[in-house]
Amino acid sequence: MKNFPLTSLLIILINSTFAQPLFKVVPLGVKGGIDESNLSAYLVAPEGKNDFICLDAGTLHAGIQKAIHAGIFHESAEVVLRQHIKSYFISHAHLDHVAGMIINSPEDSSKNIYGLPFCLDILKEKYFTWKSWANFGNEGDSPRLNKYHFTELKPEKETVIANTGMSVQAFPLSHASPYQSTAFLVKSGSAYLLYLGDTGPDDLEHSDRLHRLWEAVGPLVSTKQLKALFIEVSFPDEQPDRQLFGHLTPQWLMKEMHILSKLARDGAMEELPVVITHIKPHGNNEAHIKEQLAKENDLRLKLVFPEQGKLLLF
Repeated sequence: MKNFPLTSLLIILINSTFAQPLFKVVPLGVKGGIDESNLSAYLVAPEGKNDFICLDAGTLHAGIQKAIHAGIFHESAEVVLRQHIKSYFISHAHLDHVAGMIINSPEDSSKNIYGLPFCLDILKEKYFTWKSWANFGNEGDSPRLNKYHFTELKPEKETVIANTGMSVQAFPLSHASPYQSTAFLVKSGSAYLLYLGDTGPDDLEHSDRLHRLWEAVGPLVSTKQLKALFIEVSFPDEQPDRQLFGHLTPQWLMKEMHILSKLARDGAMEELPVVITHIKPHGNNEAHIKEQLAKENDLRLKLVFPEQGKLLLF
């Protein structure tokens, strides 16, 4: 912590409520479109370290530059990309979640790309091919440049993340069924952080995948081991259900949070940091979503709206 500037120390006090933070998060991109310089990507490391994983990778370079200007990093963007980002965890292969990784791949260093098989197959078969881009992977079209190593995760099995001191479990999500996404439960010591890629509510997806995820993390909410939950709210409540395309609104988010609350002990959700991701930046969407979430937040969640390049500590 001694390397952080004064502004970062203030963020520590605000976000930790005077408790010792266990995770630091650098949002490299927070929106769900249309600005290609600010798409879903979150660096996560244990507090006190600069060994990050990148949860989704829609935007990299522009977000790293913002973080440098904010004083979070003191090296060049190239050093942050090549040395501080140890691996990628991709929830699903939509362009707004992978474009930064693909575009930056020529300048990147060797590292693992983790994901469930459905996601890695798309990266291998659609993006890292010589028809659409050079194959920087270790599988797929020849010649293979072997910079990225595709590493399959097994659902719910804990996997140690090399060179980070963290581990992860992957949980399948439904994203406009039959298409899929992924939630990543990141562990550091006895603390956890949960990141969800794009997902629709179980009721609309005709799925139990969110419910199964809530069953898995409910005990961590009860024991206060879950330090933050990152989840999308793409549209305001006025968006018709038939036009959500596998996304959430404030009402649908709060319905899912109530399900999680019932699986945790009474009152355990109060002040749980819930980081709202993937807001579609059309018109007045963001302000409208914030207003609706505040009105519907009867669980007294600690709603957090991340900003590109600004440090979060949990």
